[in-house]
Amino acid sequence: MTDKRIWLITGCSTGFGRELAKVVAENDELVIGTVRKHQQIEELEALNNDKILGVALDVQDQQSIDKAGDIIGEKFGKIDVLVNNAGYGTIGPIEETSDEEIVRQFDVNVYGAIRMIKLVLPFMRKQRSGHILNITSIAGLNGFPGVGIYNGSKFALEGIGEALAAEVNHLGIKVTNVEPGPFRTDWAGRSATYNESKIDDYKETATKNMESIRSVSGNQVGDPLKAVKAMFELTKLENPPMHLPLGGPAYKRVGIRLAEFKEEVEKFEYLGKPTDYTEDELKELDK
Repeated sequence: MTDKRIWLITGCSTGFGRELAKVVAENDELVIGTVRKHQQIEELEALNNDKILGVALDVQDQQSIDKAGDIIGEKFGKIDVLVNNAGYGTIGPIEETSDEEIVRQFDVNVYGAIRMIKLVLPFMRKQRSGHILNITSIAGLNGFPGVGIYNGSKFALEGIGEALAAEVNHLGIKVTNVEPGPFRTDWAGRSATYNESKIDDYKETATKNMESIRSVSGNQVGDPLKAVKAMFELTKLENPPMHLPLGGPAYKRVGIRLAEFKEEVEKFEYLGKPTDYTEDELKELDK
């Protein structure tokens, strides 16, 4: 068993996954990088033949995940960092997104991440160490028109990550939800699924935001290389955060969201808070 850290990174054909694999390898650590197609393995490994092992894996396919688990067990016997990066965005009004697409979005972004978590936890529990990074999104903290189904998948992963952290922290296993804002990747381009709206009532909400997302694709302010370097540094922290937004727009949106949430909760506290039994009512119930 090597003393170098072993990383398992999903979705390494493009974007964050590919850039992170390069950074990890450049820092003399070992990467098991997953791609969906066998023909992509050679291209991935060519980035650093000594430090990157490409594996064909589809997070929707349990059989391919099990095969990856066998490789990990036979070649390395451990996993130090899991990066749940594989995912995509379905873009369109909730009403006009097909049931099939909704199921696919959750199967990739949520169930796929859970499958990978369940794959690595036996290794990490045995080691009494490890770090799981869930690449969620600022869209996992704030809902936006036109990306409601994507929002739902990332909100779900946020909650799963928080609960998991509480379950495994005592085992020496850390969990961080990484929440990127807009970065110059393929997320809003060829990696996205656009469900074009035909309903005029969504013209100024969902459709307007969809057009905005499409128009900035390739021109986002976020630098993917800087983002993955931050992820790498994150895993070296003794006490990493539960949440790590990435990029100025993400921090701006988090600030706005927190202020709005606080204002709304306090404004309607008079309505929601007095719904407990009173002490006298509890005494009557407990008789």
